[in-house]
Amino acid sequence: MQRSLQETLARCGGMRLLGPNCLGVIVPSLNLNASFAGSMPAGGSIAFISQSGALCTSVLDWAAEQSIGFSGFVSVGNAIDVGFSDLIDYFGEDESTGSIVLYLESVTDARSFLTASRAFARSKPIIVYKAGRHPRAAAAAASHTGAMVSEDSVYDAAFARAGMVRVDHIGDVFDCVELIGRRRLPTGPGLGIVTNAGGPGVMALDALMEHRGVCAELSPGGIAALDAALPAFWSRGNPVDILGDATAKRFEKACSIVLAEGSVDALLVILTPQGMTQPGRVARALARLAEGTRKPILASWMGGESVREGSRILTEAGIATYDTPERAVSAFMTLVRYSSNLASLNQTPRDIRLDLGTGRDRAAALLDPGSTGVRRTLTEREAKELLDCYGIPSTRPVAARDEESAVAAAERMGYPVVLKLDSPDVTHKTEAGGVRLDLAGSVQVAAAFRETIESARRHAPGALIHGVTVQRMVRTSPGVEMILGIKRDPVFGSVLMVGAGGITAEISADRVLGFPPLNESLVMRMLDSLRIRPLLEGFRGRPRVDLDALVRVVLRLSYLASDLPEVVELDVNPLFCSPREVIALDARVVVDPSSGPTRSYAHLALRPYPTELVTRETLKDGTPVRLRPIRPEDEPMWLELLGRCSRESIYSRFRHFYDWSTHEAAVRYCFIDYEREIALVAERDVADGRELLGVGRLVSDPDLDSVEYAVLVGDPWQNIGLGSLLTERCEAIAASRGARRIVAQTTADNARMMRLFRDRGFEWSHGEEGVVEVWKDLPTGAPG
Repeated sequence: MQRSLQETLARCGGMRLLGPNCLGVIVPSLNLNASFAGSMPAGGSIAFISQSGALCTSVLDWAAEQSIGFSGFVSVGNAIDVGFSDLIDYFGEDESTGSIVLYLESVTDARSFLTASRAFARSKPIIVYKAGRHPRAAAAAASHTGAMVSEDSVYDAAFARAGMVRVDHIGDVFDCVELIGRRRLPTGPGLGIVTNAGGPGVMALDALMEHRGVCAELSPGGIAALDAALPAFWSRGNPVDILGDATAKRFEKACSIVLAEGSVDALLVILTPQGMTQPGRVARALARLAEGTRKPILASWMGGESVREGSRILTEAGIATYDTPERAVSAFMTLVRYSSNLASLNQTPRDIRLDLGTGRDRAAALLDPGSTGVRRTLTEREAKELLDCYGIPSTRPVAARDEESAVAAAERMGYPVVLKLDSPDVTHKTEAGGVRLDLAGSVQVAAAFRETIESARRHAPGALIHGVTVQRMVRTSPGVEMILGIKRDPVFGSVLMVGAGGITAEISADRVLGFPPLNESLVMRMLDSLRIRPLLEGFRGRPRVDLDALVRVVLRLSYLASDLPEVVELDVNPLFCSPREVIALDARVVVDPSSGPTRSYAHLALRPYPTELVTRETLKDGTPVRLRPIRPEDEPMWLELLGRCSRESIYSRFRHFYDWSTHEAAVRYCFIDYEREIALVAERDVADGRELLGVGRLVSDPDLDSVEYAVLVGDPWQNIGLGSLLTERCEAIAASRGARRIVAQTTADNARMMRLFRDRGFEWSHGEEGVVEVWKDLPTGAPG
């Protein structure tokens, strides 16, 4: 009889299982080869994790030829127990691992995968090659969003949100590892190109444009400096063609000038072997320049034996070298994407408060399973009512069953108006002749009603047709039409889409995906990646749209997606954006009551902000405070709290003095994954806003065996019971999440903390250098 996984693990004494159907595991530093591979690879700092055993053996052979070593080499196979997230967590704790390479075919537990990957990517790079970009078959989707969101694009968005970098070809993986491992990341997409041959420079430029990079614009001062240093016939622009007779000195001078340009985020140097070329000397000159700059330098030494010495010198100097300009540009753009993904993890969003009022309750009532019964498409009126629950403006339709009621509705509304087909069976109304615009009078409305019904019956003879809806006409010029959408992905759950809208939405394919919950900086990053971004800012005389209103609408849609697992598809197309308003002109929503409300947010790949942990309390001195989880938007208040702490308080909390006033330091404490961490802040209202009084922090290990606790209370609010209150609440939260033990550290001379831990029943033992280890076993299932 087949045993369950739990039974098997119990028989093995709790030992974890790798596989089945896998190659095994290799750890060179332990001389351990528990695999079917025939040889032991060299030791190194790369952990390679693969779903394909056959690929593993090929990579091992290739790595041996290239002298690439590994800290670990693991084939996961069918992964019935140990999976990607377990291994990423393991190698995250391994000091000998500097980066992870994943060969990925599919993900099963999206939340644990993203949580582990985000934790690792904050300090070390993860490079992923995802196979199966173009599935042979995919179910056709009825909505615009469904048609435009493919499985591969969802994986792309997931990798970006986790701070990983994706490569398109398996052969690029180790080039990427080598390049990213140098930790010189560009701050932008501007590339400077210096070449001794015009053709390869153009090849690099073509590749850069294909990858949507930026050819850095040289300043007048930079042009003048190059004029003084180069022959008269140089290209006078970027790419900088320094001509075929360029010496090492000319290369070095030109490269130093280009590197100094503010628009240049990285430099690509291309060398072709010509009569006067000195590949080795040029390589040494580049090595000297690399020592004095933080900007990445890449090289393309084109040729064979004649450039081999130069390539070796560059490699020894830590300069990534490629045999073609296209490969170098591809590597640079990978760096740009990686840098951008990391920045998105650490960018402080603006604090935008959205008051949803009773909207959430109204939405829940609208989607009550008792009223919907089975999966269905909402009417346009219901769809726009749902948007209204979340404060998303829309043109509100009025149903009309016949010509007379259509005319009456238009008369009450005021002309011009729009008529749209009212049918649950016709998804794309325009294709069915079901949209009539700019109707200016009763005669036009009556005729449009008849034409709409007749056209729809010809297009879809069996469709159920209720009539039409009448709504006000919004003129879409000047303005920009966009599309917003929600789609339920079978792996990653609810995914949100933003893109160029209107009837050409699917043709233009200008769109970007994101995972709720979103914040202001993530929304802006999505908008910045669109090709229509210049139109939103105002382009060639067109007015700038209300970007703040657009950001708020996307944030409100993110709340909708997070709150309502019943919504499995949603289209807002077009979303009309102008300087005066951002308004939904059409909306379509598909709901599935079986997805139902759930507190676990199983329909989301990322755990949203835990609003259930927000409480109001009163301190001993009567001060009212709000306890709530920290948010990235709290960074300014976090820094202010630290500024109100004495050096002694800082040392007691962190056990060392550090420069806490930097963004990099604040990121560690304000940007957290609620799946594994909770930082509970005590906040009070003041005349000019809000301020933080203290913070209690929980950080769990991946299997929730224990959680680490620490607390910081600002000096002005000590000795009024705040530390005890935060500790009590954090204990309850840890227990409610299933943690078995809470642990902490303090110092023997910290009398206040020792008294707090003693009063709350902690045990402790004294360690070295005055450190006290404290712990307490928790009852599981306590209310959070």
